[in-house]
Amino acid sequence: MELSFSESQDELRRAARRFLEVASSEERVRAAMETEQGYDTGVWEQLSEELAWTALTIPEEYGGLGMTYRDLHPLMEEMGRALLCSPFFSTICLGANALLLGGSDDQKQRYLPGIAAGETTATLAHTERSNPISADDVETTYSPNETGYILRGEKRFVLDGHTADLLIVLARSEGSKGSEGVTLFLVPGDADGVKRTWLPTMDQTRRLASVELGDVAVPADALLGEEGGGSDLCGQTLDLARIALAAEQVGAAEMCLEMSVEYAKVRQQFGRPIGSFQAIKHKCADMLMMIESARSAAFYASALAAQGDPNLEEASSSAKAFCSDTFFHCAAETIQIHGGIGFTWEHPAHMYFKRAKATEVLLGDPFFHRERVAERMGL
Repeated sequence: MELSFSESQDELRRAARRFLEVASSEERVRAAMETEQGYDTGVWEQLSEELAWTALTIPEEYGGLGMTYRDLHPLMEEMGRALLCSPFFSTICLGANALLLGGSDDQKQRYLPGIAAGETTATLAHTERSNPISADDVETTYSPNETGYILRGEKRFVLDGHTADLLIVLARSEGSKGSEGVTLFLVPGDADGVKRTWLPTMDQTRRLASVELGDVAVPADALLGEEGGGSDLCGQTLDLARIALAAEQVGAAEMCLEMSVEYAKVRQQFGRPIGSFQAIKHKCADMLMMIESARSAAFYASALAAQGDPNLEEASSSAKAFCSDTFFHCAAETIQIHGGIGFTWEHPAHMYFKRAKATEVLLGDPFFHRERVAERMGL
């Protein structure tokens, strides 16, 4: 296993940073935060059509570039660093991965070229009002009819669910329990009976929504994967998404450190920069140590994903738990180092802090993932 980024991956990182410094500047992030859609359509068209980021991990036969999760890793770091407001994570790391893992060739041919071109956005609707992490707790149901299936229920906390063109919905057969009968379905976002509502949340840089399914009829070929196999398929999709999210958290944490170091160089107290004080040095050194460790954990998980390793659960959970802790710690320390100004709306520190808290619980909090790792280690 190669333990460092290649030159082409480093160049992708450099190109992404140059683009995002303009396209996802603080001013443009704040502008996107004010809209219900939650992102700039022009930026989305640039990153998908001109830069082909949406095509990165999609196979060439479906209009993509056929690259791996290791190539995606530096891109996710840069997106986290810039707090990019876009449906990229929901579309590529959730929707596209679910299709790649469980879709038939017809389903892939139908949806993946549009996703690769940035013309179709997608998301995974798996959580509900109680926000269960396990598919065993799903309450949304489906029942067969003459032409396909009828879906009933409500999904909550769906990433970009109010704007996605394609919803991949987790539901269970009526009367089933546990993981038995749990299945994924492909549902058009504008299907009859689908009601979508934006949910304002603490993190204004990423949109969540509720999706109500009132007797939504879907054809038989809307079933993704095998009937009853939704629990495993959803779990594999979420593990890949957690790895991408961990990389995003590393990039955001690194930006927190850079903001802190720059401020510590110029802020004066008692006639000297605060960066010369030992307490501030220790804070910055601890942040750097945690970030480098988090990057290693996320990189290892990305490398396993790139190799198609079927045993991603432990690496995925380890990366998500440690990177969540690292990002939240760095965001909190950034506010402390900035002092009073760090608490104000005018300074970007609060945006990183809110993103840190939101991503800490997204796709399972650190407590859940540590317990998951312990179970897999037989502890």
